[in-house]
Amino acid sequence: MSAGARTRPLTTALTTLTAVALTAAGTLTVNAAPAQADAGAADAGAAACNGYVGLTFDDGPSNSTPALLNALTQNGLRATMFNQGQYAAANPSRVQAQVNAGMWVGNHSYTHPHLTQLGQSQIDSEISRTQQAIAAAGGGTPKLFRPPYGETNSTVRAVEAKYGLTEILWNVDSQDWNGASTDAIVQAAGRLGNGQVILMHDWSANSLAAIPRIAQGLTARGLCAGRISPQTGQAVAP
Repeated sequence: MSAGARTRPLTTALTTLTAVALTAAGTLTVNAAPAQADAGAADAGAAACNGYVGLTFDDGPSNSTPALLNALTQNGLRATMFNQGQYAAANPSRVQAQVNAGMWVGNHSYTHPHLTQLGQSQIDSEISRTQQAIAAAGGGTPKLFRPPYGETNSTVRAVEAKYGLTEILWNVDSQDWNGASTDAIVQAAGRLGNGQVILMHDWSANSLAAIPRIAQGLTARGLCAGRISPQTGQAVAP
């Protein structure tokens, strides 16, 4: 403090301190408004999600993956990508792109065989190699497994358990693999209820085209796209 400041009259000093205090209070009030607004927006966002659904896409990553990820992110959606190990090994950058886009990555076997027609060692190879391929590509170690064609039995489930995997099938089949139209896929998504999971495919052009309308439909029903819980196998908050 300078000598001049020490010799100011007491009233002047008090006035100055009062002004500073008021200014500080005013600043705090101004800054509090955006914080309150942000909190309100967060509450509104949480309130808008009256339930969660699991969007899933099988058989990636592929040449279709970049467009799929772009459509999902543009429409504020997240999904679980059940990747084939052979494609993850061949396209590691696309696995990383899935993760970077906020998606979750699951195991969908290495070569997409009919697992129930294989012996335990072959099933083990299909699952373990995919775990390794996805992890090596930067997709983390999957916790979820979807058997090809939804075909499973006690042997398949025993191998899943060995690798700490939760088997995930689906509640709604979009039928995109069977040539379903974009309208039909949107209608299928419209049947999803809280906690439920829909089957779609990474390579389906009609599923890709359906994404904006799926997003609109979920919003209209107060549903949000969530992750699939390894504990329950149901869609929950991300």
